[in-house]
Amino acid sequence: MTGWVPAFTVTAVAFVLITGANDGATLIGLGLRFPDVPGWLTAALLTAVLFAGPYLMGISVARTFTERLVAFGTAGGAATFLAGVITALVVVAVLTNRGLPTSLTLALIGGITGAGLGAGLPVSWSGVGTVLAAGAAAPVAGLVFGYLLGVIAGRVPATRRMPRLVRAAHLLAYGLQSVAYAANDGQKMIAVAGVALAVATGGLDAVGEIDVPPAWMAALTALFFAGSLVGLGRVGARLGRGLAITRPPHIVCAEVAASGAVLGSVAIGCPVSITQSIAAGVVGVAAREGLRRIRWQQVANIGLAWLVTLPAAMLLATLAGLVLRLVPGVR
Repeated sequence: MTGWVPAFTVTAVAFVLITGANDGATLIGLGLRFPDVPGWLTAALLTAVLFAGPYLMGISVARTFTERLVAFGTAGGAATFLAGVITALVVVAVLTNRGLPTSLTLALIGGITGAGLGAGLPVSWSGVGTVLAAGAAAPVAGLVFGYLLGVIAGRVPATRRMPRLVRAAHLLAYGLQSVAYAANDGQKMIAVAGVALAVATGGLDAVGEIDVPPAWMAALTALFFAGSLVGLGRVGARLGRGLAITRPPHIVCAEVAASGAVLGSVAIGCPVSITQSIAAGVVGVAAREGLRRIRWQQVANIGLAWLVTLPAAMLLATLAGLVLRLVPGVR
């Protein structure tokens, strides 16, 4: 048992840092596209909402990771969950190192499902199918919402007050986007860190109900922010500037489109990727002004990373789960 606690702790810290480098950098990077909005304000807004999210909106999405996909509440559940998380980290770290904002949420779904399958734990394929269906629908919704919002924005008459109005709209849209992330995609960190906390306090045998103490949530938020700063120069800039030729109104529309797509899945507790939804929103808004505004090579690169993420994570995690069967004391 003594050796497992450091393993869970290190994995949880690494997971939160990489989540920040992948998701947080993307969100803050879009916020920084408005040079007259202080960077500290967008970063502070995101981290504040992330901290308050579990207490205001619950943790139903976090529990989907720990309860709805695989029966981790049985013997060996915690170790199997750890194997799935480590696999997801490996897959996403490779893609993030190449500057591709892939879906850490998708990698985690593939990782924990594959690990459960390999370890011989009951897998809820209906639950997995529902989550994957919601995950596929979110970027489609972001694309459609982005295009429609782009059409509406293009019909707004220009005035001398437009820069001020766009700035105010951005702050509102960014706040909504932060809420969407805290209520949905960001809860994968709560799931991983919550399991680590449960193992440290209750033992390795199985994954029980996760808890969110305020001091623990504050540390998680601080780690997320640190990871965001590390990844900002690569992931944030690539998503904000690499997919399409964008202007501030485009970013506002993409933020609103992504928020709508992500919040739509909260009611059914399905985790979806906000990086996918934002990217789709950016492309949808830009497409309204012509397909030539979209850098299709960048879109193809990111699309390829997403297509690789789930099968790669599931395959590697299945192998890891099979290895766990040989480890004494795990099952």
